[in-house]
Amino acid sequence: MSESEFETRTVRPYALTGGRVRSERSDYPIEALVEMLPAGVSGQGLTPEKRAILQHASHGYISIAELSALLHLPLGVTRVVVSDLADAGFVRVHTSTPVDTTTGESPALSLSVLESVLNGISAL
Repeated sequence: MSESEFETRTVRPYALTGGRVRSERSDYPIEALVEMLPAGVSGQGLTPEKRAILQHASHGYISIAELSALLHLPLGVTRVVVSDLADAGFVRVHTSTPVDTTTGESPALSLSVLESVLNGISAL
């Protein structure tokens, strides 16, 4: 067992997130894809878990669910750690959630929009 694997297995999950169960953007869907940015290449001064995420993301896009499984970490912890890396500019997270380009926020679907879609489908 390597030193980093030993460190990962002996640290409690809540210690990896500083006791946080959520961060501002930690509600990423499990299928969200993580991409390493050029700033993540060095990875100096990061925890072993963050370095491992960067290592896996350096080979291409990888989902949060896959990272959770590969690192043997709970999904919620993985989301928070990935969110921290995104906030620091080391990774970019791609989701399928539509984003309003004027506000940068996800639009809320109203009931009337959903009814219109259903009516359109029924008309086919």
